[in-house]
Amino acid sequence: MILTISKIIPKDDLTEIRELVGMLTFTDGAATAGATARRVKRNLQADLTHGAGRVWHARVLQLLRRHPVLRTAARPQRFSDLRLSRTEVGGGYGAHTDNALMRTGTTTLRSDLSFTLFLSAPEEYEGGELEIDWPGMVPSIKGQAGDLVLYPSSSIHRVAPVTRGERLVCVGWIQSLIRRDDQRQLLFDLSSLRASLRDGRATSEVELLTLDKSIQNLLRMWSET
Repeated sequence: MILTISKIIPKDDLTEIRELVGMLTFTDGAATAGATARRVKRNLQADLTHGAGRVWHARVLQLLRRHPVLRTAARPQRFSDLRLSRTEVGGGYGAHTDNALMRTGTTTLRSDLSFTLFLSAPEEYEGGELEIDWPGMVPSIKGQAGDLVLYPSSSIHRVAPVTRGERLVCVGWIQSLIRRDDQRQLLFDLSSLRASLRDGRATSEVELLTLDKSIQNLLRMWSET
């Protein structure tokens, strides 16, 4: 499943988050890439380990954790540490796949889902599209500032070269309670249907209760805690 969640960061929060970026120090992003990805990664990454970086990280992670659509789609068990990426003219990220296992603090996270949170408006730069290999297509995504794209970490993906301006995004990974993508998709579809039916008047309480029961029983069957 590839899912774009619009305006996951509200406008006022986005302004605050972007203002904090000006206080951060950026270094070569290749330092955090695996051996294969390091050869095709050309960007800068912010130091989020202390000072304004820690404040920035905590604020963005708080907003992501509490967003209802992201929670329903990803069923997160754990989030990775976030990375703030700045790509200038000539930079980009060639075709790669994300590491299956990632160090987060003192533990290891299994990357089931990757996400890209766009912080630059699309008119601020040219190029820099997120391209994801998908059966029968290669979506090219350039979200509005505040939009988040969620996609399987197992996919091959890339960032097209930036030809004007500066691309600013936050990236991260999620270990889900539901390991399989098709099962997460089914649960998301059922949960979205439940939300729509609750807003209507023609659905009976018995029908809603049956749908609730099915969702909860699928979670019992599939969740890994």
